[in-house]
Amino acid sequence: MTKTVLDRRGLLGWIGASASFAALAACGSGRAEAKTFPLTLSDAEWRKRLTKTEYWVLRQEGTERPFTSPLNKEYREGTFVCAGCATPVYSSKVKYDSHTGWPSFWQALPGGVATSTDYKIGYPRTEVHCATCGGHLGHIFDDGPRPTGKRHCINGVALDFIPA
Repeated sequence: MTKTVLDRRGLLGWIGASASFAALAACGSGRAEAKTFPLTLSDAEWRKRLTKTEYWVLRQEGTERPFTSPLNKEYREGTFVCAGCATPVYSSKVKYDSHTGWPSFWQALPGGVATSTDYKIGYPRTEVHCATCGGHLGHIFDDGPRPTGKRHCINGVALDFIPA
Protein backbone atom coordinates (compact mmCIF):
# COMPACT_ATOMS: atom_id res chain seq x y z
CA MET A 1 0.00 0.00 0.00
CA THR A 2 1.43 3.38 -1.06
CA LYS A 3 0.87 6.37 1.16
CA THR A 4 0.67 9.81 -0.51
CA VAL A 5 2.01 12.69 1.53
CA LEU A 6 1.27 16.24 0.50
CA ASP A 7 3.87 18.61 1.94
CA ARG A 8 3.35 22.36 2.20
CA ARG A 9 5.03 23.10 -1.16
CA GLY A 10 2.94 20.43 -2.88
CA LEU A 11 -0.23 21.75 -1.28
CA LEU A 12 0.53 25.32 -2.34
CA GLY A 13 1.27 24.15 -5.88
CA TRP A 14 -1.98 22.20 -6.02
CA ILE A 15 -3.97 25.17 -4.69
CA GLY A 16 -2.28 27.53 -7.17
CA ALA A 17 -2.90 25.23 -10.12
CA SER A 18 -6.54 24.73 -9.10
CA ALA A 19 -7.10 28.47 -8.68
CA SER A 20 -5.46 29.20 -12.02
CA PHE A 21 -7.60 26.63 -13.79
CA ALA A 22 -10.78 27.96 -12.16
CA ALA A 23 -9.88 31.56 -13.05
CA LEU A 24 -9.13 30.66 -16.65
CA ALA A 25 -12.34 28.70 -16.96
CA ALA A 26 -14.35 31.59 -15.51
CA CYS A 27 -12.60 34.32 -17.41
CA GLY A 28 -13.20 33.62 -21.05
CA SER A 29 -12.63 36.84 -22.91
CA GLY A 30 -12.31 40.21 -21.23
CA ARG A 31 -15.54 41.43 -22.78
CA ALA A 32 -18.22 39.02 -21.73
CA GLU A 33 -20.96 41.02 -23.38
CA ALA A 34 -20.52 41.76 -27.06
CA LYS A 35 -21.64 45.31 -27.83
CA THR A 36 -21.53 47.46 -30.90
CA PHE A 37 -20.60 51.12 -30.70
CA PRO A 38 -21.37 54.02 -33.07
CA LEU A 39 -17.68 54.68 -33.90
CA THR A 40 -15.91 51.64 -35.29
CA LEU A 41 -12.40 51.82 -36.71
CA SER A 42 -10.01 49.16 -37.91
CA ASP A 43 -7.13 48.13 -35.69
CA ALA A 44 -4.73 49.99 -38.01
CA GLU A 45 -6.85 53.17 -37.78
CA TRP A 46 -6.88 52.98 -33.95
CA ARG A 47 -3.10 52.47 -33.87
CA LYS A 48 -2.65 55.52 -36.11
CA ARG A 49 -5.00 57.69 -34.01
CA LEU A 50 -3.73 56.73 -30.53
CA THR A 51 -0.39 56.72 -28.74
CA LYS A 52 1.00 53.29 -27.82
CA THR A 53 -0.20 53.62 -24.23
CA GLU A 54 -3.62 54.94 -25.21
CA TYR A 55 -4.01 52.03 -27.62
CA TRP A 56 -3.00 49.52 -24.95
CA VAL A 57 -5.52 50.90 -22.43
CA LEU A 58 -8.43 51.85 -24.70
CA ARG A 59 -8.28 49.01 -27.24
CA GLN A 60 -6.55 46.18 -25.31
CA GLU A 61 -8.09 46.90 -21.89
CA GLY A 62 -4.79 47.63 -20.20
CA THR A 63 -4.38 49.49 -16.91
CA GLU A 64 -1.89 52.29 -16.42
CA ARG A 65 0.30 52.27 -13.32
CA PRO A 66 -1.29 54.05 -10.36
CA PHE A 67 -0.25 57.62 -9.51
CA THR A 68 1.20 58.23 -13.00
CA SER A 69 -1.56 60.32 -14.57
CA PRO A 70 -1.37 64.11 -14.42
CA LEU A 71 -5.18 64.03 -14.39
CA ASN A 72 -5.08 62.78 -10.78
CA LYS A 73 -4.37 66.36 -9.75
CA GLU A 74 -6.63 68.04 -12.31
CA TYR A 75 -9.32 69.92 -10.38
CA ARG A 76 -10.14 72.82 -12.69
CA GLU A 77 -13.68 73.17 -13.93
CA GLY A 78 -14.22 71.36 -17.20
CA THR A 79 -14.99 68.07 -18.90
CA PHE A 80 -13.09 64.82 -19.18
CA VAL A 81 -13.48 63.28 -22.64
CA CYS A 82 -12.54 59.92 -24.15
CA ALA A 83 -8.98 60.12 -25.50
CA GLY A 84 -10.04 57.91 -28.42
CA CYS A 85 -12.98 59.89 -29.79
CA ALA A 86 -13.50 63.02 -27.62
CA THR A 87 -16.90 61.91 -26.28
CA PRO A 88 -17.64 63.78 -23.01
CA VAL A 89 -17.65 61.14 -20.27
CA TYR A 90 -17.15 62.88 -16.88
CA SER A 91 -17.66 66.35 -15.43
CA SER A 92 -15.04 67.84 -13.13
CA LYS A 93 -17.91 68.46 -10.69
CA VAL A 94 -18.06 64.73 -9.81
CA LYS A 95 -14.31 64.09 -9.62
CA TYR A 96 -12.76 63.31 -6.24
CA ASP A 97 -9.51 61.97 -4.80
CA SER A 98 -10.08 58.31 -3.97
CA HIS A 99 -6.40 57.87 -2.96
CA THR A 100 -6.22 54.87 -5.31
CA GLY A 101 -3.86 56.42 -7.86
CA TRP A 102 -6.36 56.80 -10.70
CA PRO A 103 -8.77 59.63 -11.53
CA SER A 104 -12.05 58.84 -9.79
CA PHE A 105 -15.58 60.04 -10.35
CA TRP A 106 -18.86 59.23 -8.63
CA GLN A 107 -21.03 59.55 -11.75
CA ALA A 108 -20.64 59.61 -15.53
CA LEU A 109 -22.21 62.17 -17.83
CA PRO A 110 -25.56 61.00 -19.28
CA GLY A 111 -24.95 58.85 -22.36
CA GLY A 112 -21.17 59.09 -22.00
CA VAL A 113 -20.34 55.58 -20.90
CA ALA A 114 -21.47 52.00 -21.36
CA THR A 115 -20.70 49.06 -19.09
CA SER A 116 -20.04 45.38 -19.43
CA THR A 117 -19.03 42.58 -17.10
CA ASP A 118 -15.31 41.81 -16.97
CA TYR A 119 -14.14 38.40 -15.67
CA LYS A 120 -10.41 38.90 -16.32
CA ILE A 121 -9.29 38.36 -12.74
CA GLY A 122 -11.65 35.49 -11.98
CA TYR A 123 -14.66 37.32 -10.59
CA PRO A 124 -17.12 39.75 -12.16
CA ARG A 125 -16.35 43.47 -12.22
CA THR A 126 -18.20 46.30 -13.93
CA GLU A 127 -16.05 47.53 -16.80
CA VAL A 128 -16.58 51.08 -18.12
CA HIS A 129 -16.38 51.83 -21.85
CA CYS A 130 -16.80 54.98 -23.87
CA ALA A 131 -20.37 54.83 -25.20
CA THR A 132 -19.25 56.08 -28.62
CA CYS A 133 -16.11 54.10 -29.47
CA GLY A 134 -16.21 51.29 -26.89
CA GLY A 135 -12.76 52.19 -25.55
CA HIS A 136 -11.89 50.70 -22.16
CA LEU A 137 -11.89 53.47 -19.56
CA GLY A 138 -11.70 51.54 -16.27
CA HIS A 139 -14.03 49.93 -13.73
CA ILE A 140 -16.84 50.88 -11.35
CA PHE A 141 -16.68 49.85 -7.70
CA ASP A 142 -19.19 50.15 -4.85
CA ASP A 143 -16.93 52.09 -2.48
CA GLY A 144 -17.48 55.64 -3.69
CA PRO A 145 -18.93 58.72 -2.00
CA ARG A 146 -22.50 59.86 -1.79
CA PRO A 147 -24.84 60.35 -3.48
CA THR A 148 -24.17 57.31 -5.73
CA GLY A 149 -21.79 55.25 -3.59
CA LYS A 150 -19.93 54.41 -6.82
CA ARG A 151 -16.27 54.90 -7.67
CA HIS A 152 -15.57 55.12 -11.38
CA CYS A 153 -11.87 54.25 -11.30
CA ILE A 154 -10.66 55.52 -14.68
CA ASN A 155 -7.32 55.29 -16.45
CA GLY A 156 -6.03 58.84 -16.92
CA VAL A 157 -4.47 57.89 -20.26
CA ALA A 158 -7.97 57.02 -21.52
CA LEU A 159 -9.08 60.62 -20.93
CA ASP A 160 -8.34 64.12 -22.15
CA PHE A 161 -9.34 67.18 -20.13
CA ILE A 162 -11.05 70.19 -21.67
CA PRO A 163 -11.10 73.19 -19.30
CA ALA A 164 -14.35 75.17 -19.03
